[in-house]
Parts: sequence; C-alpha cells; structure tokens
Amino acid sequence: MSFPKPFYKWRPHPWHGLEVGKEPPVFVNAYIEITPFDLVKYEVDKATGYLRVDRPQRTSSQPPSLYGFIPRTFCGDRVGALSPKAEKGDGDPLDICVISERPITKSEVILHAKVIGGFQMVDHYEADDKIIAVLENDNIWGKAQDLKDVPDVLVERLQHYFLTYKLIHGEENLTSIELVYDKEHAIKVVEASIKDYEDNFGG
Repeated sequence: MSFPKPFYKWRPHPWHGLEVGKEPPVFVNAYIEITPFDLVKYEVDKATGYLRVDRPQRTSSQPPSLYGFIPRTFCGDRVGALSPKAEKGDGDPLDICVISERPITKSEVILHAKVIGGFQMVDHYEADDKIIAVLENDNIWGKAQDLKDVPDVLVERLQHYFLTYKLIHGEENLTSIELVYDKEHAIKVVEASIKDYEDNFGG
C-alpha cells in the first residue's frame, strides 16, 4: 500500500512543515492558534510546533475572529521596510485573522483563507502586521474581495482587540496601528513575508 501525498510520518511543524497556500499571496493557509472563545493567549512553540499557553488574558478582551499565522512566512527586513514607524520585523510568522460565519471553536486547525486587507501594527517598535482574511468557502463572507466588503464595525472590533490585548494598567502602551490597508497592500505584505522566510530558512 502506498501512502497519499503529502504524507508525513511524523506531525509536521505548523510553521515550517505546512504549505503557504494553494495560490499565495491571495489564497493562503492559516494555522489557527486562538478562537473567539478563548480567554487565554495560545501561541505555537517555535521549537516543538505544539501549542503552548503564552498568558491568560489580563483584561476581558476576546478576539473577534480566528487568529493565527500563515505557514512559511517571516516578518523580517522586507516586512519591516513596509512599515515606516517600525525599526524591524518582529521575527515571527505573519499573523492572520480569519473571519467566518459559523463559530469555529477549535484551535490547531488549518484553514484555506482569502486575503482581503490588514493592519500595519507596530509593537515595541517592531512591525507586527495583522492580515485580515475570510474563510475561502464561507457561505456569508466567502465572496468578499477587499476590506470594504466587510462591515466597518467588524474591522473596528479587530482594531480594538489588538490595541488593548496587551494593555497593563499603569504601564505605557507601546502598541499602535499606523494604517488600515486594503487587499493590494496586504498582498505586498504577504509577498514580503514569504521572501523574508526564504532568506532566513531557505525555499
């Protein structure tokens, strides 16, 4: 008996072992770390590829959408150069928020997502862009082509989450969103992150 392709004898690392997507930079894979039902910040462990507890959320803030990253991307020099107020990229895979109509309550899942826009976020002087996408075959949001095709209030909720999810009472907030951008700029960020990954880890 032959195994189907792709087949992995062991669990692939979600950052390095999965494909970017079927038609990047528009149609990409998203590895989900956090759902809108989580009150704990989960993050993939860079060494093992398993999900670990980063921190319990300090405030009542909850993510308005699925949240994770695009495999085989890296926020390095190219991504940093697209963010004028950042000194460099944050050295992590490119973050992605995926909007879906049906509640998806499980993390550590892979989604096919369509890129429609994003936020130029700067966190402690590092580029920490957040790509916004829709679930590719979603019955409600699947036809969205650009950020203008989703309600403003949903974009505002995402902005509010990222501007407040690291807030600590009495400490200076060093997180900002410098730009809300459309699909055209989002594609540039995804392309830059793929090239940054190739520079740092090979093709």
